[in-house]
Amino acid sequence: MNWSERRAALRAVLAGPVCVHPASVHEPVGVRIAEDLGFEVGMFAGSTGSLAVLGAPDLIVLTLTEFAQQALRINRAAARLPVMVDADHGYGNALNVKRTVEELETAGVAGLTIEDTLLPMPYGAAGKTQLIPVAEGVGKMRAALAGRQDPALVIVARTSAMQVAGEAETIARIKAYAETGVNAVFLVGVTSRAQLDAVAGAVPIPLILGNTPPVLADRAYLAARGVRIALQGHLPFAAAIRAIHDTLKALRDGAAPGDVTGVASEALMKQVTRDADYRRWIGEFLG
Repeated sequence: MNWSERRAALRAVLAGPVCVHPASVHEPVGVRIAEDLGFEVGMFAGSTGSLAVLGAPDLIVLTLTEFAQQALRINRAAARLPVMVDADHGYGNALNVKRTVEELETAGVAGLTIEDTLLPMPYGAAGKTQLIPVAEGVGKMRAALAGRQDPALVIVARTSAMQVAGEAETIARIKAYAETGVNAVFLVGVTSRAQLDAVAGAVPIPLILGNTPPVLADRAYLAARGVRIALQGHLPFAAAIRAIHDTLKALRDGAAPGDVTGVASEALMKQVTRDADYRRWIGEFLG
């Protein structure tokens, strides 16, 4: 499946009647597992990108080049799964956003988000989330659309306005971004049904939620409010860290390799590395 076909698959999810939970992926093996398990969409976040590439927290110290390279590795390993990525603030101003879209499209992503958060954290912010002016956000969305070469690529406007400025500001921003022609709106910080109900009818384009607290964990309800993708955090990365830590600790403490539990079977290792394909290619090309 080529890149455009994967982007068409993502568009089909956004145009469909249901809400799906994406698989959080951050490297090639993970995206193959997500594909084998039948996930409809993969999600590669800036946070897991920073963790996977640098071992650093999500503080925008990862560069566009590093993020795009990891996105390419992920997309190259998948056979058909459309992968969305979190492109943060586009790594700068609107001109940087245009460049970001060009690089990530070349890396094979099916869709990407551009947010209106003031990033990286400015001096004196003390960790408090700040938003750029809505006019600047509109400029970034327009630049993102201008950077798109494949018309199938999905461009998503992302805002944290709900947790920073409330419902009225959120509605004003998503309306302004929708008018630029973006394909969906990604909402961060929605914590109640009242909040989602207030914004659900504001724009005629699909919604994506960046968090699904228990009160929102009803896919039928979310689908009825126009939510087509709802993230569930990035548990696979945290689980992998726990597994690596516990395995290394057990070995360091003297456990015999055969006594370590929770490791992948030989069959699973062959599956995720596509061993059968390589064995076939050896026969075909090496005699």
